[in-house]
This record gives sequence, C-alpha cells and structure tokens, in this order.
Amino acid sequence: MDKRYQVFVSSTYADLKEERQHVLQALMEMDCIPAGMELFPAADEEQWEFIKKVIDDCDYYLLIIGGRYGSTTSDGISYTEKEFDYAVNKGLKVVALIHGAPEDIPFGKSEQDPTLREKLLKFKDKVMDGRLVKFWKSVEELPGLVALSLTKTIKTHPAVGWVRASNVASENLLLEINELRKLNSDQQTKISELEKKANNKPIIDGIAHIDSNYTIHGGYKIHYTGYQTREYNFECTISWREIFALIAPYLVEHPSDSAVKLRLASILKGRKTGDDGGSSITINDQEFKTITVQFQAYGLINTLYTQTTKGGMALFWSLTPKGERLMIESRVIRGGA
Repeated sequence: MDKRYQVFVSSTYADLKEERQHVLQALMEMDCIPAGMELFPAADEEQWEFIKKVIDDCDYYLLIIGGRYGSTTSDGISYTEKEFDYAVNKGLKVVALIHGAPEDIPFGKSEQDPTLREKLLKFKDKVMDGRLVKFWKSVEELPGLVALSLTKTIKTHPAVGWVRASNVASENLLLEINELRKLNSDQQTKISELEKKANNKPIIDGIAHIDSNYTIHGGYKIHYTGYQTREYNFECTISWREIFALIAPYLVEHPSDSAVKLRLASILKGRKTGDDGGSSITINDQEFKTITVQFQAYGLINTLYTQTTKGGMALFWSLTPKGERLMIESRVIRGGA
C-alpha cells in the first residue's frame, strides 16, 4: 500500500526560517507530509492546544536545534521543548538535528540571555539522552541528514501513515475477497472429504449389497366391457441397483414422494405383465418406504419435506452426487468392443 507519513517539524522559528524551508522541501521530496508552525508561531496557551492536535496526527517528530532556546510558556519552558516532551510522551519516534558548532552561529541567531542559554544546554542534553542525533553546521547539510535519518527511522519503526481513501477501500475489498476465496477453498475441501467418505462407505454397517434382490408387491385394476372391474396383484423380485436405475432419471426433476411411488409401480407392473394397461396401479406402501430408506442409506438420494407450488406440503426426492454418478453408470450406452 502506498503510504505517506506526516512529520511534525519543531524548532525555534525566527532564527531557523531558512533551515526549516530546506527541511520541509526535503520532506516533500520524500513524499512525506510536513506539519509545522510556519503560519502560526507558538504564542499562547490556546495556540498550544492546536499544536497538540497537530502532533497527535503525526507519525514522526523532527527537531531542529540551532542557537536559540526560544520563547517560553507560562511554566518557564520553551514551546519547542514543550512540543518535544509532548511528542515523546505520545510515543512518536524522534529525529533530532542539532547544530554541531554553536560557536560558529552568528551572534544574532544565538541566545543572549544567560538563563536561556543554560536552558538550551539542558534541553540539548535531554534530547541526546538515550537517542542518536545528527549534527549539522550548514543549511545545505540538512536535506541529506533528513533523508538519511528519517528513512532509517521509517524502516526501523514503521508508523501507521496516511493513504488515499480509495486505495484503502480497494485493498480492503481485495483482502476480503482473498479471505472468502480461502474460506471457499477450505469448505470445498471439507465437502470433498465428506463426499469421499459417503461414496466409500454406506451410512449403515452391514447393509444389503446393492446387487442383492428385494421383492415388491403391487396391485392394479382392469375395467372389462360389460363386466365389473377386477383387481389383480403382482409380485416383482428385482435388485436394488435395478430399482434405482429405473427411477433415477426421473429424480433429476425433484419429484414428490407420491409421484416416485406411482412411477415405480407403473414400471414394475409393466415389467411383470408385459403391458402398461390398467388403473389404480400401486405398490405396497411399507415396501416403498423401505425402498426410500434403503436408497438414503446407500447415499443415493435426499428427501426434503417442503412446500408445493399449490401451497401444500409434500416430500420431494433428489439425487445426491453419488446417486448421479450411479445413474450415469447404470443407464449410459457404451460402445461395442
């Protein structure tokens, strides 16, 4: 992600205007966002509240110390030192640039008041205590020192930084999509593993082999001209595999339980008698329930009790992935040798 870091530039103001301009320019060339008091030199307590808010929004604190301590607050310390103390307490990483030859600083840019000179020395000692600082002698050195010191600090202590809102939205969306892809992949793997287990092993141990036979009893009626209606019974012994092969293609349409029963009864009656005539064709209800449970135990079908298109409720059949494969294997026409 393309980040920009906001850097608070702190120093005395009047004596370091040129130096600040060079530092600000260097920061902008590094794609950083400089923040300082160029337009609002620290002057009162109200201004100090604004300065604190600006520091709160910054990622790093850059301090330039020349030959002056600076104007002091009501508690006797300079605004520059007060900014430094606040930044340190906030946990900002400090880049400190201290003039290395105070004796060469022009008289007009040096602290004349002995008390303030003493405070400046103590402030320098505070800044150098426990941290590395860079020393400069000329304004031309500052851009290079800023680039070197700040780059190293960013690399060692990366801060939150600022990014364009559009970039955040795009990257967050990509992260969410990537997480969803991972989740989907994990779920697909789990489903695949469950399907393998279901395909390799029936739900019930000791279940009858799918090629073993089962006897189904049924009945139908025939209406003779001039005669009363007569009822006939039939009996059909058939393997579980054959039963499934007979009805599986119809299950693609998710038929109701009653429709499956009627379809199977008609097919079995035709196989037994050689014709599809007759009415009220049916098979034993308990035997049909056994067929339903048996196919569920084989993992070939699913049943779901749900609402019909007319608003009522009914039980509907559907094929499982294992059932679809067995249907294709059972009904496909293979080429000759």
